[in-house]
Amino acid sequence: MVREITFRGRKEEDLKNMEMKEFLPLIGSRQRRSLTREMNEDKKAFLKKIKLAKEGKRKKPVKTHCRDMVVVPEMLGLIIHIHNGKTFEPVSIVPEMLGHYLGEFSHSRNKVKHSAPGIGATKSSASASVK
Repeated sequence: MVREITFRGRKEEDLKNMEMKEFLPLIGSRQRRSLTREMNEDKKAFLKKIKLAKEGKRKKPVKTHCRDMVVVPEMLGLIIHIHNGKTFEPVSIVPEMLGHYLGEFSHSRNKVKHSAPGIGATKSSASASVK
């Protein structure tokens, strides 16, 4: 049996056609405030790129540095390349991501990977030659 994807009782098809004014009451207060008051020029330009990509007029992948942008229904189904401080990581937007920030899906910090101990790390290696 296929699981039907919904967000706060709305089906995926309804979400894709939803306008911003209809979507705002469905998300949390922090995200709603971010979308209404903190829409700077970078975020507006990013939303224009998304609209062009949805219409098929944009050939290049959609890239962004706006990690604090909230995932809105217009982004559903797209692959967005989010900057993690070093590279752009491709992220496929699914309905479960609605209302979250883009930065949550592109980690900027890596897990620490330790290898062998360096010179001077132990008493036996302290007297070893540096050469």
